[in-house]
Amino acid sequence: MKSRFKGIIFDVDGTLTYTNQLIFDSFNHITQKYLGRTFSDAEIIALFGPTEDVILKEMCKDEYESARADYYKYYKDNHAIAQLYEGIKLLIIEIKNSGILLSVFTGKGRTSALITLDELGLTKYFDMIVSGDDVEDHKPAPEGIIKFLKKYKLNPSEVLMIGDAPSDIIAAKQAGVEIASVLWDSYAEEKVRELNGNNIFHSVDELRSFIFG
Repeated sequence: MKSRFKGIIFDVDGTLTYTNQLIFDSFNHITQKYLGRTFSDAEIIALFGPTEDVILKEMCKDEYESARADYYKYYKDNHAIAQLYEGIKLLIIEIKNSGILLSVFTGKGRTSALITLDELGLTKYFDMIVSGDDVEDHKPAPEGIIKFLKKYKLNPSEVLMIGDAPSDIIAAKQAGVEIASVLWDSYAEEKVRELNGNNIFHSVDELRSFIFG
């Protein structure tokens, strides 16, 4: 299959896999144990941006090291609840087989990003993985996209960013790459529609047609 793109960048949470509930559960496992309370989904979403390590360090202070170990153990042990979206692995294989360079750009820290990609059998398909630990400025800053462009000497017009969040749209626009917004598990659908009125997709088949159309 042919595509006009030479490089494609995927977000992880809400784009490749249903990880939101796993993240909520993992944080509440920690907050219940160390803070004696749980947080609503909206409260946890409001924390998104910095990596898990930054959030945990701020939350748990002197107990950070213990809380960090507990968080990632829970996250890995319960990862089975985070399934791939139907058809997404086949799409990634098709993209890879067509010769397109593949990258991940996620706000997750490297530890959780690699747990998720490994657990779902996706790590081997990506030429580059840029996590929140690999950038100075997290999304919506475009640093992770620019790293990919520079490493593979790609023009922005040749690259597509795929994500579910407003921060993905802002980062893509700042880097000058095209953006495809996927809404199969977005927690900010209204804002996504406001920022990206064109390339919005509700199924993997729709996204495939756009990539290879």
